[in-house]
Amino acid sequence: MIRKTLILTLLIALLTACAPQAAPTPAPVSTEIPATEAAVAESGLTFTDGLGREITLVEIPQRVVSLAPSNTEILFAVGAGSQVVGRDEFSDYPAEAASIESVGGSMGEYSVEAIVALEPDLVLAAEINTPELIKQLEDLGLTVYYLSNPTTLEEMYVNLEIAAQLTGQDASGLIESLQVRVAAVDEKIGPLSYRPYIFYEIDASDPNKPWTYGPGTFGNWLIERAGGFNIASDTADAYPQLSLEQIVVANPSIIILGDAMWGVTSESVLERAGWETIEAVKSNNIFPIDDNLISRPGPRLVDGLEALAKIFHPGVFE
Repeated sequence: MIRKTLILTLLIALLTACAPQAAPTPAPVSTEIPATEAAVAESGLTFTDGLGREITLVEIPQRVVSLAPSNTEILFAVGAGSQVVGRDEFSDYPAEAASIESVGGSMGEYSVEAIVALEPDLVLAAEINTPELIKQLEDLGLTVYYLSNPTTLEEMYVNLEIAAQLTGQDASGLIESLQVRVAAVDEKIGPLSYRPYIFYEIDASDPNKPWTYGPGTFGNWLIERAGGFNIASDTADAYPQLSLEQIVVANPSIIILGDAMWGVTSESVLERAGWETIEAVKSNNIFPIDDNLISRPGPRLVDGLEALAKIFHPGVFE
């Protein structure tokens, strides 16, 4: 029951997380150096968020509440971890996040009272948060910035820069290091003509109709950039359930277990009735992965890209 509740919560978050939207852009502010307290105090900083709203900061926020795991990871990555005073229930990375007060978020239910009690000078929302929640917080006098999901790794870099500017940090070194790592993957994958067929499993509570990543999702574009072909890339839904017959016909040569976090193992897949004719099962090319590297639109997407590329094309990464 606990696992099913957690999976349902994850799927609710996933289903609301990946609809492509225009990337938010900050108002003209230097992208080379962080805003200083003196500069902000003198004129303030105005940003346009993912909902098209102008957000003005009169001082650099020192009390930030994050409403999504991806936002928490981003804030810590850009150096603003010490400014985070509240986080959603599922923010578990980095480890230091566990010591920060939770404001809820299970099944999409946040404690507005807990958020207000923390007296934040900035609330960083994401696409898993409803416009109604954002309006409720704004009506209570809180400053809320809505950070849209990226649709490419390059847009993810923009989000890092936005978070850095919002908190007076400098993300240039972080972004450059991520770009170098991605370029290294692109360089190895680019010349390859072979693209293995991939089935990425999100949830197989019903092994005859498991959930997977479809078009427009982080999982789909990471699979493609890592040099694979997602067998669900041409489905109508972003998070489709594929029938066993569809998977057998597609005959993936590699299966990725994003649901390994729920205890699913490669051994259990080998024992599934009807799966024995699939190439990945016959060759035991079944690999567990930390799905947080794939589903959270933060800097660890690069970790996910590297992990997938090494699984798909191990020979070029030896």
